Amino acid sequence: MTDRGQDIEQTPLVSVVIPCRNERDFIEPCLASLLAAPYPADRLEILVIDGMSDDGTRDRLAAYAASHPAVRVLDNPKRITPAALNVGIANAHGEVIMRADAHTIYPASYIPSLVRWLLKSGADNVGGLWITEPGGTSAVARSIAAALAHPAGVGNAHYRVGIDEPRWVDTVPFGCYRRDVFDRIGMFDEDLIRNQDDELNFRLTRAGGRILLVPDVECRYRARGSLGKLWRTYYQYGYYKPLVARKSGGVSSWRQLVPPAFAALVIAAAILAVVVPKRAGVLAGVVAIYLVALLSVSMDIARRGGLRVALLSPAAFAVLHFSYGLGYLHGAIAFLVFQRASARQSVRLSRLTR
Repeated sequence: MTDRGQDIEQTPLVSVVIPCRNERDFIEPCLASLLAAPYPADRLEILVIDGMSDDGTRDRLAAYAASHPAVRVLDNPKRITPAALNVGIANAHGEVIMRADAHTIYPASYIPSLVRWLLKSGADNVGGLWITEPGGTSAVARSIAAALAHPAGVGNAHYRVGIDEPRWVDTVPFGCYRRDVFDRIGMFDEDLIRNQDDELNFRLTRAGGRILLVPDVECRYRARGSLGKLWRTYYQYGYYKPLVARKSGGVSSWRQLVPPAFAALVIAAAILAVVVPKRAGVLAGVVAIYLVALLSVSMDIARRGGLRVALLSPAAFAVLHFSYGLGYLHGAIAFLVFQRASARQSVRLSRLTR
């Protein structure tokens, strides 16, 4: 680790930027967790950029901001996450920009620890581990959370599966950035409804920046609570990945290519089974191998989360793999083959998959 801490103050002004839309049940616990940080009150501002919420979130934000001077509420008429982030950064006064999420609860040490690591490490962006919690009390919700925290579901995404010591990585959740990063490489890409963090971090590393993941900082994120919501979310994640690759000129990690490759294999085997019925065994073999793999993973899940969660985990893994994989193939056709207008297509897909 090298020391670049001298280029910002030892107790920098931190601007926490939170995109928000219809988060009535989550925004107050999120804000309370951030305000509980043992960080000087005059060195912290929290900007909530609201995408014209219509579920009562805005009233709760107004009341919260009225009693907490550190909290400001800004409008996001475009109603998409990257636009919210850009509004927040443009209005932030801090030397450090911390991207946060309204669905997440942060420990009291979160802000001071990330700032400390940013100052002493020389990194341009620092993040911590993402502890995935169920989006409900059902066994389905718990199986989804288990899949999202298992290597079989997320590959080598270190911030999800955990690390024992700090390491340089390709991306982190909810990054803590030096302000000058955005002067050097630009803002978040508003063509990307999903994956805007990954694209910006890819752009950062391509420009010579460094991203540090640290194990002693954790945040708790509530996963989607149903298989339908999981499918819609990860279909979008997959759909926009080829657009990120097109804009960046490459892929940031091999793990994003595994689900679309597997989905393509299954589709090819299914087509072969229809065209050449005698070759239907190929499809059966592919499916059998996949099911055996899921059974093996389920045994590991059983040791961690119990039998009911383990029995439902194959469905969670299958939805995770195929929604992302099919979304990626759709995006590859849309953005790489047909070169569709990205911004227009992004808005349309976001409406169709809510």
